[in-house]
Amino acid sequence: MLGQAFQVLAQAGTGSPPAGGGQMGQVIGGTVGATVITAVMLYVAIGHRRGKVKLLARLAAAAERTLGVPGWAALPLLVLSGALLIAVFGMYWDISIHLDNGRDPGPFANAAHYFILAGLFGIFFAGLLAVSLPKRKEGPAFVRLGDGWYAPLGGLLILVCAAFALSGFPLDDVWHRIFGQDVTLWGPTHLLLFGGASISTLGGLILLTEGIQNRGDRRPAGRPVPLRAFQATLGGSFLVGLSTFQGEFDYAVPQFRLVWHPILLMLAASVALVTARIYFGRGGALYVAGFFILVRGSLTLLVSPLFGHTLLHFPVYVTEALLVETVALRVPRDRPIELGLIAGVLIGTVGLAAEWGWSHVWWTVEWPSSMLVEGVVAGFVTAVAGGVLGAYIGRAVTAADVRSRPAPRFALPAALVAIVAVVAYATPISSGNPVTAHVTLRDVTPPPKREVQARVRLDPPDAADHDRRWFLETAWQGKEGRSVVAPLKKISPGVWRTVEPIPVYGTWKSSIRLHEGTAVQGLPVFFPEDEAIPVKAIPARRSFTRKFVRDKKLLQREQKGDVPGFLTLFAYLTVLVIALGLYGSMGFGLRRLQRSLVRERAAGASSR
Repeated sequence: MLGQAFQVLAQAGTGSPPAGGGQMGQVIGGTVGATVITAVMLYVAIGHRRGKVKLLARLAAAAERTLGVPGWAALPLLVLSGALLIAVFGMYWDISIHLDNGRDPGPFANAAHYFILAGLFGIFFAGLLAVSLPKRKEGPAFVRLGDGWYAPLGGLLILVCAAFALSGFPLDDVWHRIFGQDVTLWGPTHLLLFGGASISTLGGLILLTEGIQNRGDRRPAGRPVPLRAFQATLGGSFLVGLSTFQGEFDYAVPQFRLVWHPILLMLAASVALVTARIYFGRGGALYVAGFFILVRGSLTLLVSPLFGHTLLHFPVYVTEALLVETVALRVPRDRPIELGLIAGVLIGTVGLAAEWGWSHVWWTVEWPSSMLVEGVVAGFVTAVAGGVLGAYIGRAVTAADVRSRPAPRFALPAALVAIVAVVAYATPISSGNPVTAHVTLRDVTPPPKREVQARVRLDPPDAADHDRRWFLETAWQGKEGRSVVAPLKKISPGVWRTVEPIPVYGTWKSSIRLHEGTAVQGLPVFFPEDEAIPVKAIPARRSFTRKFVRDKKLLQREQKGDVPGFLTLFAYLTVLVIALGLYGSMGFGLRRLQRSLVRERAAGASSR
């Protein structure tokens, strides 16, 4: 078996590099570049520790004057916020490029990758600065790294997040060499990349808490305006980060069951908005939602109209923010679990209803009535569990100045179990019942840029009637700065037609997609020849009869099917362990922060 693994690695990437990892020269060049950048960062940090580099001290002093918290927190937080904006811009731009153009000629042939790398290295540098700047123990949660060297907990967590995220780049190339291109945002190594960056915002909240604690004035009204504005910025970044997991739904080409959309929306809203309200006080949830709309609206304008790519959609979370603020008027911050629980219930009912309506106004893939039962149940459970999780995060970061009432020991474990259960329910995709389509195409635009309308007769006729989540025409990767996604229209029993012209030329990949119950299937209409994989073309004849297949076979056409099973299992388990380490470190950090701040508060009270 080990021989098989080495054979797969050796053969991967032969032929056309874009279908199996980058060219070795680019890999070597990227490695050298990353090493040089890391070495420069380490030189600056070590030089500061040894007193040889004076620049960091001057920058930290300027940042301290701006934000009003110690420089060891202020400067890293300013770097972190800028790096996060750069990374999230690169991420959404990169997704739009792949959706419209397909695979990259190489890892450094895509301009968006440079923004992602710059953002991730910026996050790493922010963590490194936070670890390097303090010259003594400045707070109760500081971690001892060596003789006389103490680092803020938040800085260490940011550094850990950045390390996990940056590890995704070399792992991604290895993954492509073994398994082929996994053209999905939810590929394991992709989740490491943007997951680590997203969760670094929580490390930033912890670092900001440590800085404010050291400042001595923890009352929001007593803080300078720049600091209060920065708090809303950081909380909004937390919401932006949690919302990145919705990316495939934002671009209307989801590869997983539609129930994931309300689950992810409810999770992001409940966790981030409850945390914001408890941490920032009155108006915190609304400030965070406003910052989110500003960032995501700007990204939509940049990526879509200005850069000419597929339209990027986004939620607004205003209803959920208002619900959290309403609950907080009656439930004080010293009862965070109760606040989070009630807010979660309202988010999972009223907020979910608002998002359901918003899907029919703004989202390309609307939420149908056939998803009502599973969508409501899964969304409600997620929102309540997320509200409790957000309450625990808020409780930890306010432990210095809010004496929270005792909470049930089972609340947090129950919330985590509920979230895992919902994920376990939503993840499986079945093959579904056999469905055949008899398709007739009518040209609406002649060659060479041929576009067609399709008349689709299903066998069995009721294949898209009972439990349909979507029945869509989808065309992507045509290199024209757009994609085509639209629902089919039923014209008679078992007979449907497309409403938008389907491009069937050049590099376009065009299909009919059916999501019925737990099955997600696809019917190829036109696919070009791809010598790099290699696969033959699927022509768009004027009439044809084809069977629906698992949609993943069409959307992830570049994946290899001959990889040994043990290697696949080992690879997924490895990424899972890394991800558990990332989220586990955040849980450990929040627990340490809360205990440290509670002890310090108790010591201060006893000394008075």
